[in-house]
Amino acid sequence: MPDALDELDYLLITALQHAPRADWRRIGAALDVDATTAARRWARLTESGLAWLGCHPNPALIGELIVAFIEVDCASGELHQVCERILDDPPLFNIEHTTGARDLLLTGVFRSQAQLARYVGFRLGGLDGIAATRTQLATALHTEGSRWRLDRLAEESRGVLRADRDRPAEGAVLGRTDLDLILLLSQDCRQSVARLAERSGLSPTTVRRRLDRLDAARAISYRCEAARSVSGWPVSATLWGTAPAADTARITAQLSGMRETRLCATLSGPYNLMVTVWLRSLADVQSFEAALAQRFPELTVADRAMTLWQLKHAGEVLDPEGRHLRRVPFTDRWDDEEAGAAERELLGRLRGPAPASGPPA
Repeated sequence: MPDALDELDYLLITALQHAPRADWRRIGAALDVDATTAARRWARLTESGLAWLGCHPNPALIGELIVAFIEVDCASGELHQVCERILDDPPLFNIEHTTGARDLLLTGVFRSQAQLARYVGFRLGGLDGIAATRTQLATALHTEGSRWRLDRLAEESRGVLRADRDRPAEGAVLGRTDLDLILLLSQDCRQSVARLAERSGLSPTTVRRRLDRLDAARAISYRCEAARSVSGWPVSATLWGTAPAADTARITAQLSGMRETRLCATLSGPYNLMVTVWLRSLADVQSFEAALAQRFPELTVADRAMTLWQLKHAGEVLDPEGRHLRRVPFTDRWDDEEAGAAERELLGRLRGPAPASGPPA
């Protein structure tokens, strides 16, 4: 298959963005093709690496998870070696080689601030080739890439797919079993309920009921992605800015609704806003920033970076053209033996020597 998408490919990707677990008969009905054609076309796209499906827990709705953005400076000539060493680290959601004031921008999802500190201080801090790191926490994640759509489908076709995706959100307390089920699903988000039941040890009825509840709570973030080089949106830019605290809720709400926005977060660091956008050309970068200045005069863009190569995107390993190579399953149960040993050794030194026992009575 050539490295290009035709209109049916775009429609198929859009359909799966709207209904990632819909059966091929319903996908075909939305596209006015038969189920076999839809399934065969999807197989061709995935085999070529031009499109793929995945899912992951939604950190915004699972309170025990935190999101961190880690900037990495690499020693000269060591960038790709560093990337290769950290590529399979499960907490790392994204690894981007960028322009500007950092070599790499990492997005990580962690169980706690202690786990994040262990990762940055002892995992990254112990690697040859890393010269410096800077870390910021997302205090709120307003939108992320799973909500982004190619928007190629007519409203009538979207209606065919909408039946199982438009339930009202429900309040839910998500426990360990829920998170474990999402992590199993993330290994293949189209696997059957029967297969999930077999792997989880739950009954099929329980799995189906939990999936319905997790979908209703928006706790599962599904993604159907196309290689950025053929998506029609080949340029990725990240902007950091500052805005008055009283204005951030309004600004982030409007930023999150913009067509170009893939991610919008408020941060703990010197810049309190971060937004990642996909654009149609490099020339659009300046015009997008100018439009921001006109729309939000109280927002100051303080820094910007272009993504040269997104080596890891939502846990998927990509080539320089954005084609899919393989998946690194996410887990919040990361524990690195060397990092843990280094932390324990430091704690031992911090405790100091054991107090001397007093003289015998």
